[in-house]
Amino acid sequence: MKQDIYFEENYGKLYETIENGKTEIFKYQDENGSISNQFIKREIPIKINGEVYYDIVTPYGYGGPIIEKSNNKQELLRKYEEKFAKYCEKNKIVSEFIRFHPVIKNALDFKNIYNVIYLRKTLGTDLEKYADPYSEEFSKSCRKNIRQCKNKGITYQVNERPKDISKFKDIYYSTMNRNNATDYYYFKDEYFNKILKYFPENIITVEAIYEGKTIAMGLYFIYNKVLHIHLSGTLSEYLHLSPAYMLRYGATMWAKENGYKLIHHGGGRSNSETDSLFLFKKNFAKNTEFDFYIGKKIWNQEIYNKLCDLKGIKDDGGFFPAYRKDN
Repeated sequence: MKQDIYFEENYGKLYETIENGKTEIFKYQDENGSISNQFIKREIPIKINGEVYYDIVTPYGYGGPIIEKSNNKQELLRKYEEKFAKYCEKNKIVSEFIRFHPVIKNALDFKNIYNVIYLRKTLGTDLEKYADPYSEEFSKSCRKNIRQCKNKGITYQVNERPKDISKFKDIYYSTMNRNNATDYYYFKDEYFNKILKYFPENIITVEAIYEGKTIAMGLYFIYNKVLHIHLSGTLSEYLHLSPAYMLRYGATMWAKENGYKLIHHGGGRSNSETDSLFLFKKNFAKNTEFDFYIGKKIWNQEIYNKLCDLKGIKDDGGFFPAYRKDN
């Protein structure tokens, strides 16, 4: 078993359409150990002398290169960089953008190969450390909201390995429409069909039920005793009841009962510690935080510079890769 779902061989396939590319996995192995790197290879929409070039990116969520086993870490990393540089040259790969895994902490292993940048905290509910995560990880105001949900008669239901997620999709799409979500977060039917195809054993749905009706719902990944909060939504007319709290409560109760070690909530929409989504998630993660790093690497500086020149990019403003920046 892989360390987490993000490193599973089919994980990248979920996001090929969204990223407009194809999943590839580079594996390096020698007497020093082995490293695996899953990414989506995207065609760069600018040609140089009629030549097509590519860049690579971590599939949605977290990932990046990971050491699977090692006897001599430093030598393994040195050889990996050498071989991967040749792979990129052969495959006309210009740059790489990585979202490292905050829980696995693989950024720390690769900080001498990539330009590794700390971005923000992500949040978790530690089910292993705390016998009662509800009282020890949930904030006081969060517990109050959950009590109020219960007093109003809101209950929860957890569905393991669901075969049909059409009810979830209806609620999710209504939420995306209400929030005017960008295409990147607006997952289509094809995406959900792929989840059911590739990861039928690795999902649960949680429903918040009020007066016999499902008013909010979450779709979560489960893998290697970690539950990842993935997607959720609430019907507009029930927002005032705050059923999102009941979804997280239900997921926590289920995960604790089933011997899970951690719920990973992810971070906010921005790097700000006053980000509204981050503050909402913090309600369930009083004591548990992780450092989220990204990684940048230009594998072909000459072509990278030419692409930027052709696009008329003088200052990238921190955007990477700069040639994909809208002027």
